[in-house]
Amino acid sequence: MPYHDNVVDELNLLVKFSQHSMQEGIKVHHDADISLVEAAERLHSKGMITQIDGGYLTDRGVETAEKAHGLIDALEVKVG
Repeated sequence: MPYHDNVVDELNLLVKFSQHSMQEGIKVHHDADISLVEAAERLHSKGMITQIDGGYLTDRGVETAEKAHGLIDALEVKVG
């Protein structure tokens, strides 16, 4: 089953959160790209971020973001 654009947008937003500090949140401004605004709204409704426009990752969001980072790391081609 292929990834849909909405899922890719949500994954891209999740990996914007810091992997090193739970104290660093993000803010998706109202004038940001509509796909980013909608991704934040969906992640909030899924209980992965604390605010409809970003905020902080919830426990579920941290777990999902870690998996998203792991997927990116696994797919990156390291030549040399």
